[in-house]
Amino acid sequence: MTDPAPESFRLTPQSRRIFTGLLLGMLVASVSQTIVGPAMPRIVAELGGMEHYSWVATAAMLVSAISVPIVGKLSDLFGRRPFYLGGLAIFIFGSILAGFAQTFWWLVAARAVQGLGMGILMPLSQTIVGDIIPPRQRGKYQGYMGVVFGVTSVAGPLAGGVITDVMGWRWLFFVGVPIGLVAIFVIARFLVLDHEPRKAVIDYWGITTMSLGITATLLAASLGGTSYPWSSPLILSLLGGGLVLLVIFVFIELRVPEPVVPLQLFRSSIFTFANLGAFGMSMVMFGTIIYVPVYAQGVLAVNASTSGLITLPLMLGLVFVGMGAGLLITRTGRYKEIMLVGAVLLGVGAVVLARLSATSSVWEVIAGVGLIGVGLGALSQQYTLVVQNAVPRRDLGVATAALQFFRNVGATIGTAVFGTVLSAGLDSAIFANLPADVAKTMPHGTINAGSVLDPAVVGRLAPEVIAAVRIALAQQIAMIFIVCLPLVALVFVCTLLIKPTELRGTVNNADDAGRELLDTLSQQAGDAVPVLSGPGTGERTRERLLGLQLAIVAESASRDDRPLLKRAVAELGSGDFSWGLTLLHCTAEMLTSDDPDVAAGAEKYACELVDRVTASGASMSEELRLQVALAAARSPRRAILDEVEKPIAERHEAVDIGKLRGAANELMAALIADIAVDRRG
Repeated sequence: MTDPAPESFRLTPQSRRIFTGLLLGMLVASVSQTIVGPAMPRIVAELGGMEHYSWVATAAMLVSAISVPIVGKLSDLFGRRPFYLGGLAIFIFGSILAGFAQTFWWLVAARAVQGLGMGILMPLSQTIVGDIIPPRQRGKYQGYMGVVFGVTSVAGPLAGGVITDVMGWRWLFFVGVPIGLVAIFVIARFLVLDHEPRKAVIDYWGITTMSLGITATLLAASLGGTSYPWSSPLILSLLGGGLVLLVIFVFIELRVPEPVVPLQLFRSSIFTFANLGAFGMSMVMFGTIIYVPVYAQGVLAVNASTSGLITLPLMLGLVFVGMGAGLLITRTGRYKEIMLVGAVLLGVGAVVLARLSATSSVWEVIAGVGLIGVGLGALSQQYTLVVQNAVPRRDLGVATAALQFFRNVGATIGTAVFGTVLSAGLDSAIFANLPADVAKTMPHGTINAGSVLDPAVVGRLAPEVIAAVRIALAQQIAMIFIVCLPLVALVFVCTLLIKPTELRGTVNNADDAGRELLDTLSQQAGDAVPVLSGPGTGERTRERLLGLQLAIVAESASRDDRPLLKRAVAELGSGDFSWGLTLLHCTAEMLTSDDPDVAAGAEKYACELVDRVTASGASMSEELRLQVALAAARSPRRAILDEVEKPIAERHEAVDIGKLRGAANELMAALIADIAVDRRG
């Protein structure tokens, strides 16, 4: 039976203020991103550089991909707040630079600055949500973030098209600046998170080798086959150098005390497959977002406003299906089935777009884009949920950042590879579709896709030239989505291989509770040695031990080889095993946490657990207690049932059972501490 999510969960006032700040940060970032998409073909055609079209997106994604894991690690060490505010300021500065761009490469540089801001904002938004909201409730609140993203995703492309057609594309970058300034003020005022600074060794060599290795590899993927042949010395040098640097990076990360990307996280198959799935999903997603507007404006000959309407179904599916999936997961606790359906729909959408031609209708494009949007909505946020549920809280920032890193690398590589697919054979395809007499009068390189994207140019072209460019452009964009099909297969297989685990009902897991216990023991050791059993100094430590015991019991009950424990937990939940687990997890959270707000939020669950035990007089029924006694005894069943056993204390009066019980409790405390250390390692 699945766990009915506790409807009574509420954010504390402080957490609500933090969450409001995150919503504003998401608003300024997503507005500036979604509003530009439909206008990008017009911008690039006007500034020149159509042969490097993918660089406008690649620059932002490349810088974002590099910054994400670095910021994730540094935020774990030094706190989230300064990085989040800095990310907002950098993003706004990049938007202003882009608005004043005079050349293509100026725009590319400005997009790189925006990418740095995005690389800070996006993972930290998800990480801070993980800091304040338990996984079981996280789907609902990520759904609320989806509302903000949804409003901007739906309104952004429409507004972007209108602003471009009426006021000019530069205003697209300026429109988000006032919102960003308000966001900085509000977040500086309310975003306050507890953080205990700790001494750390920053992994400078890891950061350097990772940054240079990724940059070299992605530059090779972007320039190869377009600006330079794949066999050219430059491309081969970039690929070889990038590979060597990434190998060195792996060796460094295995040896440094504070790695920027803790490679031990990849020991978890859940973490590994979720990151690979997100990698493939991002390639398909950005292939659609970036190149469908090129098809709409270059082949269908629509303006920027209509192009925004054509891509609207992707955003609608991504947002509203994502919200619905989040609420459904919060209610049922099940997520894998939703993700698999999403992967299938992603593939169906890619097949529809792979069949596009110069004569395809607008409705074919909308159908393919809409299916991809629904698939993305069922997948995107769930990968974040899966990863955050699989790692301890101390690694939450770096694990979330690692996922965002794989998304960004996927988006960057996908954009670069798809740009190569678009550009590599485009000139040849255009001239292959020109009438022979016209082709003789037009040398190669005199026309390209930009010819049908710039309204100032297309009016001067002969109809047969326009037709040839549109046929060639449709063929190359269809090829992009053919390349997407094996990527969708990767997404499906990786999602299928993710082992479903129960979503925790608390922010911490038993590992985190164990660390808090060990920290407390070490702090008290300098003052008074705590008494681990019976009255005396250390009452708070004994409470933490009790909470950690309950957390370990709850985790053990999820195993298939614990039938008696499963029954006992189900009885605590009045027959509902999942609700019994929730009561145990939340009570453990209250007993182990040092955050007053967390303890206050979990108090009602601990009270309910006490009430259930009080009402029945015990935590287990008589029948179950008998089965436990039989399982614990070495004597035959009949010997236990037919006589009342004399306790050891009566048969051997020299043995003080109370002292033995105290010794056993203290030894159990040592065992629990060892378990916590093992999990931490």
